Amino acid sequence: MTQYLLSVMQPDGPAPEPEALAPIMAAVEELDAELRAAGVWLFTGGLHDASTATVLRAKDDEVLVTDGPYLEGKEHLGGLTVIDVPDLDVALDWGRRMAQATTLPVEVRPFQFAQGR
Repeated sequence: MTQYLLSVMQPDGPAPEPEALAPIMAAVEELDAELRAAGVWLFTGGLHDASTATVLRAKDDEVLVTDGPYLEGKEHLGGLTVIDVPDLDVALDWGRRMAQATTLPVEVRPFQFAQGR
């Protein structure tokens, strides 16, 4: 089994209106339940807006602290799910389903190694 990060890329700006967001959240909750039932779900988390990020950069013996996301852009990491599946094809299938549920781009990326559990 290999662990994969499914990253949901969210556009900057306000959240959709409640009537538009409700069916999306229902689809995401249904997918989350399916991930858990399949025994592949390890972790899920949604992130606050990218403007709440803080970046730390080490230089020489000091660490520079700056507000805001690491990179300026129109989209940022909005949430993530970590799954443990046999191979990339299975991870991509879950990623496709996540893209459909969220209606947002999803990046699927394997871990080189994983610790914990």
